Amino acid sequence: MGFIIAEHIYNKYSNAAEGDLTRLRASLVKKEKLADIAREISLEEEIKLGSGELKSGGWRRDSILANTLEAIIGAIYLDSNIDVCRSVILNLYDKHLEIIDPKNIKKDPKSQLQEYLQSKKEPTPIYEVINEKGLSHQPEFTISCKVDLLDEQVIATGSSKQKAEQAVAAKILMQLENSK
Repeated sequence: MGFIIAEHIYNKYSNAAEGDLTRLRASLVKKEKLADIAREISLEEEIKLGSGELKSGGWRRDSILANTLEAIIGAIYLDSNIDVCRSVILNLYDKHLEIIDPKNIKKDPKSQLQEYLQSKKEPTPIYEVINEKGLSHQPEFTISCKVDLLDEQVIATGSSKQKAEQAVAAKILMQLENSK
């Protein structure tokens, strides 16, 4: 799926900057977007789940919907060929591909923070996991980060290390913006 979406946006926006295309591709193949597309085709009504997942509402979970959609695309590819697979994917993404613009895809907070610090000739931020808790299917990570432009260490939590790092970077950006 990632390859076909990358190929499509490269052909459509061949003059766009590489970083813009990378962010655009990532926004189109991330779990949340795949889950949105799965909901658009009512895939949740077709998924067969075990009793535990049924009780916990697994048919609503982004990860299950996204993984199921990816599995179906993989099966289509294996049962046919890349051209059929491309056609199915582009059909699924049709309305999403119509409204995208590489210039309107914001950089994630970690990238924004790193670029900001580099522009100020400051060292890059260092993220540290200070706590992990929760069950394996519902973890919570607490991440700390310190940048030289702020006096205190900043802390945030998230359901993955990446989400917690993004959250702490967003907090730092906000504090840096408010300190101007």
